[in-house]
Amino acid sequence: MKNIIILLAVFLSFPLFAQELVPSQIFWDTLKEHCGKAYEGTLELPENDEAFSGKKLVMHVRACSDTEMKIPFYVGDDKSRTWVLTMQENILSLKHDHRHKDGSEDAVNFYGGTASNPGKADIQFFPADAHTQKIIPAAATNVWWITVSDTTFTYNLRRLGTDRVFKVVMDLTTPIDTPDAPWGWED
Repeated sequence: MKNIIILLAVFLSFPLFAQELVPSQIFWDTLKEHCGKAYEGTLELPENDEAFSGKKLVMHVRACSDTEMKIPFYVGDDKSRTWVLTMQENILSLKHDHRHKDGSEDAVNFYGGTASNPGKADIQFFPADAHTQKIIPAAATNVWWITVSDTTFTYNLRRLGTDRVFKVVMDLTTPIDTPDAPWGWED
């Protein structure tokens, strides 16, 4: 019996039988490597968006744990937005936390979605959830996706059935000074 256990242990130690990392965990770990760092980016789509064009765009991977990441997204002097990613049973969710200057929650808050599967190691999709549809009826067909590589982080939005599209590309090759706390956060 002892020989069988030893043989089984050796057999299971070969890479063929090693537990493979789930794509969502690889994505999470890649993003988590940037915890504490801030990066500047550019608006790719739409090119002439009044709220974002010509403004300094910064993301700060500010808070990380094994199950939650909070990434404030600054648009010029506007510190109202934080992307909140959560991991539960290898499935990622994306929520948008919007705050006023005094730190109070915006009336339209914590909208987003949950991936329907573990996705891929470099991209995760988040179709709008029921909460989003309730507070923003027009966003019922929203799909957000985030890509991450060694050089870039992209945040994307497409409202299916409409022309609504949004894409920000952040340069992960050059960290910048970390910004002040976003609205609603304590330093």
